[in-house]
Amino acid sequence: MTEYSVIDDFPRFEAACDALAAGTGPVAVDVERASGFRYSQRAYLVQVFRRDAGVFLFDPPALKDFSPLQAAIGDVEWVFHAASQDLPSLRELDLEPKVLFDTELAARLLGHARVGLAAVVEDTIGVTLKKEHSAADWSVRPLPDAWLEYAALDVLHLVDVRDKIAEELEEQGKSDFAAQEFAATLAQPPRPPREDPWRRLSGLHQVKGARNLAIARSLWEAREEYAQQQDTSPGRLVPDRSLVAAVMANPASKQALAGVQAFNGRASRAELDRWWAAIVRGRETKDLPKTRVPSDSLPPPRAWSERNPEADARLKRARPAVEELAEALNMPTENLLKPETLRRLAWMPPALTTEAIAEALASLGARPWQIEQTAQKILDAFVEAGQSLDTAEAAGS
Repeated sequence: MTEYSVIDDFPRFEAACDALAAGTGPVAVDVERASGFRYSQRAYLVQVFRRDAGVFLFDPPALKDFSPLQAAIGDVEWVFHAASQDLPSLRELDLEPKVLFDTELAARLLGHARVGLAAVVEDTIGVTLKKEHSAADWSVRPLPDAWLEYAALDVLHLVDVRDKIAEELEEQGKSDFAAQEFAATLAQPPRPPREDPWRRLSGLHQVKGARNLAIARSLWEAREEYAQQQDTSPGRLVPDRSLVAAVMANPASKQALAGVQAFNGRASRAELDRWWAAIVRGRETKDLPKTRVPSDSLPPPRAWSERNPEADARLKRARPAVEELAEALNMPTENLLKPETLRRLAWMPPALTTEAIAEALASLGARPWQIEQTAQKILDAFVEAGQSLDTAEAAGS
C-alpha cells in the first residue's frame, strides 16, 4: 500500500503547489466533507492529482489560505466526478476552476448503466476502487492510513478516466453536449437560502394548527442554533422525528417532556432546558406561521386530466416523444430534458412555433443542445395533442 500523508503546514503546501504548477495536463480534484457529522459542508480534505506531479492531500482547517493552490492550477482544466457536489466546498476556500470536466455527468450523457466513481473507473480503465470510507467522518485527526489511500485513489486515476470518457464523447458525437453541461455546472449560482427551512422537518405533516407549527419552528431553531455552536449535524443531536414527537406529545412541564419516550437523541436530555424553553417560546409567540404556504409547484400529473385537460393531453403526447428521443441518443431522459421543464412547458405553453418553444425552454434553463434536440419534437407533440382534443370535441358534439 502506498503511504500518503496530509499536508497541513505551509512550507510543504507551497512545495506541493510548485510541483502541481510544473505538472502536465488537467488536474483531478476531489473533496471530502463530514456530512452527517458536522454542521457545515466545509471541506476537511482536498485531494489533487496532476501528471508529472503526483497526488497531494491538503488539510483545509490547518492551511486556511489556498491562494497558492489556486495560482498553481487555476488556469488548467479541473476534472471532477460529480462536480456540483464539490464546487460549493471549494469556493469556500476561494478555489475556483475556469473550466471543468465532469466524468459522472459525461458518463450519464454517454448512457453508462453505472455512474458512481468506482463503477466508471472500472468500466473505463479496468481499475477496481474500494468505496468503504465514503461516509466517514473526515473531520477526525489524525486520519487513518486506509482513509488516506481511499482519498488518494479518488483522484489518482481520474485523469485517465477523463481521457477515455472524452474519446467516448467524441465517438458518440456528444463532445459539445458535454461542454455545454460542464459550463452550465460551473455557472450555476449558489442556491438561495430556503424560506422557512424548518418546514422541511421530516414528519411535520403530522403537526396540525398554527400554534403547534410555531412550537415545531421554535424547536427546530433551538436545535439549529445549538448544532451550529457545537459544529455538529443537527440530526445527531436530536432527530427530526423526536422534535415532532415532542410537539405531538404536548407536554405540560419540563419533567413531562423528559418522560416522552419518543423524544430521544444524544442531546435530548442533556439539553432539556434548551428544548423546554423552545417549547415555551413557541407557545407564547404572537408570530404564528401560516398553516398553508403558497407554492408555484405544479399539481401532480395524475390530477391534470381534471384540472387542466389540455395540459394533460400535451404532456401525455410530449413525454413519450422525449423519452423515445433520449433512448435514441443513449442517455437518461432527465439528462436530455428535466421532467420538470417539460411539465412546466406543457402546463403553460407559449405560441406553438419552434421559435417560441425554444425561447420557453431557454427561459426554463435548457441548454442550447437540449433545445436543438427537443424543441421540434415537443412542438409536434403539442400540436398533435391539440388536434386530438379538437377531434374528440367534434365527435362528442
